[in-house]
Amino acid sequence: MRFVTPRFLLAWFLSISLSYFVIGFLSNFYSNNFEIALLTLVLHTGVSMFFYYLLGKVERRFQPQPVEIVLTFALFTLLLVYIVFMFGMAKQFPSLFDVTLFQLEKDELIYFAISIVLALPLFAWTLLKAKEKRLNQTSLFSFIDENIPGLVLGFFFFSIYLIFASIFNQPAFDVDDIFFDSDGLLWRTRFTTPDYQDYYWRSVHPFVLLIVRPLITLFSFLFRGDKLVAAFVLTAFAGALCVFLAWYFIKYTIKQSLYALLIASILGASAAHLVFGSLIETYIFLAAVMMTFLVLLLKDRPLFILIFAGLLSFGITITNFIQTAITFIFVKQDFKQWVKYGLLVGVLVVPLTLLNNFIYPDSQPYFFIPSSFTTEADNTFTPSVGRALAIARAMFFHSIVAPDPLILEEEIPFLKVWIFKADPMRLSEYETVFGTVLAFGWLGLMLLGSFLFLKNLKREDNRFSFAFIFIVLFNFALHLQYGKDLFLYSTNWTYAIILFFALAWKEIANKRWFQITLLVFLTLLLVNNSRLILTMLNTSALHIK
Repeated sequence: MRFVTPRFLLAWFLSISLSYFVIGFLSNFYSNNFEIALLTLVLHTGVSMFFYYLLGKVERRFQPQPVEIVLTFALFTLLLVYIVFMFGMAKQFPSLFDVTLFQLEKDELIYFAISIVLALPLFAWTLLKAKEKRLNQTSLFSFIDENIPGLVLGFFFFSIYLIFASIFNQPAFDVDDIFFDSDGLLWRTRFTTPDYQDYYWRSVHPFVLLIVRPLITLFSFLFRGDKLVAAFVLTAFAGALCVFLAWYFIKYTIKQSLYALLIASILGASAAHLVFGSLIETYIFLAAVMMTFLVLLLKDRPLFILIFAGLLSFGITITNFIQTAITFIFVKQDFKQWVKYGLLVGVLVVPLTLLNNFIYPDSQPYFFIPSSFTTEADNTFTPSVGRALAIARAMFFHSIVAPDPLILEEEIPFLKVWIFKADPMRLSEYETVFGTVLAFGWLGLMLLGSFLFLKNLKREDNRFSFAFIFIVLFNFALHLQYGKDLFLYSTNWTYAIILFFALAWKEIANKRWFQITLLVFLTLLLVNNSRLILTMLNTSALHIK
């Protein structure tokens, strides 16, 4: 048993907590004791293998890069503490959070414990077979090996998002507009039940059902057909995918893994992604598709793959296709490619919309009928200087550093938690010294990035940077007239703002003082933005008993 080393035993031991919560979650759907035992045996062996490999990678890299490993460890420790903290915060609201969703029942613990012990020899045998079969030479292993920091980071944020997805998407939230003007009831109903018709009768989501409903059905196979839980998991997964893709984009443009981890963590901890990585809506899927499009362009993938991503963006929400077009134009810089991309997407969206309404009859009106857009009139407003300033604040500050939200008592039987109210216009403020100082800290980082961007304007390849600028400008122009709560659309631009500054800070990305600055900022950001989640919990608990 040459594998039974301190590293082997530590990997087995470190896997126990993770296995417990994963099996606790799955036990809601696999309650048979034999199923619990078998799932534990397989899962714990797999997780132990992962930890064994991870510990080996850390050990190999510690000697040449001790400071980077220490800072990376500090980052992941921070996120682990944050998960525990957020779990504990949710437990304070038993009417909202069913803690047993992530725990094993007492009579299941014995089967779990026995399987954990039995996983030890299976773990050793699996390691031996992996060596014999040379699994480290497979493409899957290569992908994991190259991207393991980003994958681990994505899992941390998936865990955070899933906790709150299980709270804020419950059937008890039986009206729309509770949180930031989001249509929680509508999309939960459309995605997870046979009642898929858009009762607002809007055409701006031409074939969203064709995209999201099959994914939820696919995920639901893991949960014995429970589509609501599948929607929780898919939403959290989309949020985590955004974090991974941000890491991937920065890692492969700037070639610095720790810096990429810090930037991706700031995106994941931003107010926009913390909220919409947890709420069942369309916006986190748009962000995930758009960031996938960025990575496909970065890797110079074939045109047909880019067209597929563009179709997904158009199908979820029409206006977001413009963001893919902006990025394509700036990065490709090839007129023939622009024409092909626009024409092929334009040709394919009509049959896909027809297919959507064939599979889901009368689900929504057709976007190519002009009268179908009249329902959007309620969300349009007259442009003004005041609204322009409010949009700027919402985009550059509130989307990242959460303000103290507005609590509105209006026509629905819930207190509304919003950031911005269009009519009459009201905007959230930073009402604490902590929030104000953090917002100024973010302003300082943006000013530094702006200075470095202008300083290196002629020396760098700024194709992606200019794409991000014009994406932000497009969203600014669009929402100068459209949107009751601007924060609802924040995932459409937050990635662009953060990635723009990440590229602008490239010159100092390797500087330890700057990496530590970002780590401190992230710590404070997590603390500040958890207050927004706490406010959502507090106001919701007043109505749900």
